[in-house]
Amino acid sequence: MENTSSNKGAGESQNRPTQGSGPMRSQSSSPSGGFRGPRPPMTGSRPPGPRPSGPRGPRERDQMPEKQRKNRINEEIRVPEVRVVDEDGAMLGVMPTRDAVELAYEREKDLVEIAQQANPPVCKIIDYGKFAYEQQKREKLAKKAQHHAQLKEVRFKWRTDTHDFDFKTRHAREFLGEGHKVKATVMFKGREIMHQEIGLALLERFVTALEDCSRIDQAIHPEGRTLSVILAPDKVTKKPKKEKSSDEE
Repeated sequence: MENTSSNKGAGESQNRPTQGSGPMRSQSSSPSGGFRGPRPPMTGSRPPGPRPSGPRGPRERDQMPEKQRKNRINEEIRVPEVRVVDEDGAMLGVMPTRDAVELAYEREKDLVEIAQQANPPVCKIIDYGKFAYEQQKREKLAKKAQHHAQLKEVRFKWRTDTHDFDFKTRHAREFLGEGHKVKATVMFKGREIMHQEIGLALLERFVTALEDCSRIDQAIHPEGRTLSVILAPDKVTKKPKKEKSSDEE
């Protein structure tokens, strides 16, 4: 009996954890059960040590991806030969594309394709960053200067008095001066459609009043129960005729 109790006590002492120690964990495994090895290096980081010295190859700078560029540059130009222009606009002639790229690298510039449809394509030796900036600047200026013409409309009744006619004609002249087209419409109601000659005379009078600053874009034509004419601004403003003085007569 004594040997049995002593063996039982020895077994309990071996299975009892030591005071102050936590559960046993393998040092070579992660909490999920996998192997915990050395931390992998960060992608994109430069290896430790001094930067290598020596002549540069292609320009070491950040460039946007090829899909985002409007012009192909350097090794992206895959034609056998190109016509080369330098940064000052001087023609360097036709040469193999590889030679043109190497010449651009020697000058610490890029070879930028500026006329892809030409035969052979025309390329310019220039800093692409500068080229892209100037191109973007020109596009912004062109977009700012672009004028979106609209179609303005003035409406007349078939019996329009002189005051109303002059008022709407002045508005039409302002629209034409702003570069917009003007559509003049005469509306008929009920049996008024039987008197289209009155509306026709009104529109002819309207066209004559604005002939010094406009041209006819669409001639007078019927549209259902209306007559319409469309005037467009005339780029060359016609000078009004000078009235003869009494002395000349």
